[in-house]
Amino acid sequence: MKLDVFEIIKKVGETNSKNGKIKLLKDNESWALKDVLKGTYDDGIVWLLPEGDPPYTPSAEDSYPSSLNKVHKNFKAVVKGGTGSKLPAFRREKIFLGFLESVHPEDAKILLLMKDKKQLAKGLTKKLVEETFPGLLAMK
Repeated sequence: MKLDVFEIIKKVGETNSKNGKIKLLKDNESWALKDVLKGTYDDGIVWLLPEGDPPYTPSAEDSYPSSLNKVHKNFKAVVKGGTGSKLPAFRREKIFLGFLESVHPEDAKILLLMKDKKQLAKGLTKKLVEETFPGLLAMK
């Protein structure tokens, strides 16, 4: 069974050993997970969104129309250098609100942490991501 991104990140935070965290990440590797990790820990990714949590209506936990496995493909609409660079700020913010309101409410929380470049879970650090997925993050 494929786990949602928030479930993977939660399990990583609950795992005490570094090797256990790395194994969890590798065993559940997906483009969505890697895009979230890159969006959070890669200093070269600049979110063209205001800091903080915008007002939004989370989806119901048992009924959400999309997932991070789908919406991650559209992150380019809200990052510097992506397709959204040419959009007015209100359009980018509306796109991001669409992400938040269409995914599981726990994935929405992950998106907010990612956007503000905050640690996603206990022990899930930039160093751990670099060790787990070499080359994923831009070099300094």
